[in-house]
Amino acid sequence: MNTTPPATPKLVLCIKWGTKYGADDVNRLQRMVARHITPPFQLVCFTDDAAGIDPAVRTLPLPELGCPEPQRTRGKWRKLALWGPSLADLQGTALFVDLDSVIVGSLDPYFSHGDPEAVILERNWSRPLSGLGQTSVFRFPIGSHPEILAQFRSNPQAIADRYRYEQHFVTACLGRELRFWPRGWTRHFRLHCLGPLPLRYLRPARLPAGSRIITFPGGPNPNDARRGRWKPDSPPYAGRRAHLGRALRQGNWGAVRRFAMPVPWIERHWS
Repeated sequence: MNTTPPATPKLVLCIKWGTKYGADDVNRLQRMVARHITPPFQLVCFTDDAAGIDPAVRTLPLPELGCPEPQRTRGKWRKLALWGPSLADLQGTALFVDLDSVIVGSLDPYFSHGDPEAVILERNWSRPLSGLGQTSVFRFPIGSHPEILAQFRSNPQAIADRYRYEQHFVTACLGRELRFWPRGWTRHFRLHCLGPLPLRYLRPARLPAGSRIITFPGGPNPNDARRGRWKPDSPPYAGRRAHLGRALRQGNWGAVRRFAMPVPWIERHWS
């Protein structure tokens, strides 16, 4: 008789509140994770609306932030509720993945890399010399740093005014304990795939070799990027010449920069 205990499922977390993301986004993440992870695994979605979410996903109520949400801020401060002393009945180490991520390679190394007690974030690629972390993809032992949420609760508006983004605050709280993923695993769509001007007018966004997750902070989101749009209300893709001509006629220099050709590899992986 086989007495080997069953393997502990790898724990993947996401969070969905409000109307920006829907059940389809959670279900898509479930499918992407399933294609790129060695089972067993469990995707857990913290949400205020579980309607339409695949039964394979475990849904739980949003964890309590425990204080008023800051105003006049762009940061996703509700994510700080993940740092409480407990998280429902979950235990162990968890990998958090933003819903607007595209998984393109194996997730297994995100669970085996480094000290299992470490908190590991991605670098803030927009400010690579700052030492700041980015929380689109991070691993943490559940309940290991309750001081992050406790400190935030002590003065949420002042903290939001000072740090602007929750990931900057998390970086400051972790200090020297913070670790980063190996370079090349988690890539920033605009910076590592799309490239600067004029490259984005010469070729579609590339998929960097060795990448595992592509993140989309600051837009465009995957659904728009795959279609060659920058925003949901952008005109349908009509080619680089048409886009450039329209932007120049309008004197809209920002629109000159906000250009992307349709991206076939997003179409393949984001499903």
